[in-house]
Amino acid sequence: MKIYYVYILECSVKTFYVGVTNNLKRRLTEHRSIRSPKAFTASRLPVVLRFYAEFRDVRVAIAKEKQIKRWSRAKKQALIDGRIDDLVNLAKKKL
Repeated sequence: MKIYYVYILECSVKTFYVGVTNNLKRRLTEHRSIRSPKAFTASRLPVVLRFYAEFRDVRVAIAKEKQIKRWSRAKKQALIDGRIDDLVNLAKKKL
């Protein structure tokens, strides 16, 4: 059975990049190279892997990636730091 990874990279300009892949090592190598000069991470090197989670269902992995991409920087940082209890309190609330 295949494993899928949702991951967060921290770029040199302190921005986060969230992605999904079925081969984390290969994908990190791709991000760290400049094969695609117009890619988001190409102009923000170096990048550092800050978080990843494993999934067995690609649909769940893609849904989680999309969810995390919508999160605030503070909420992503809480996930990276393992402050899981803080995630609910960091949710954006519409008034």
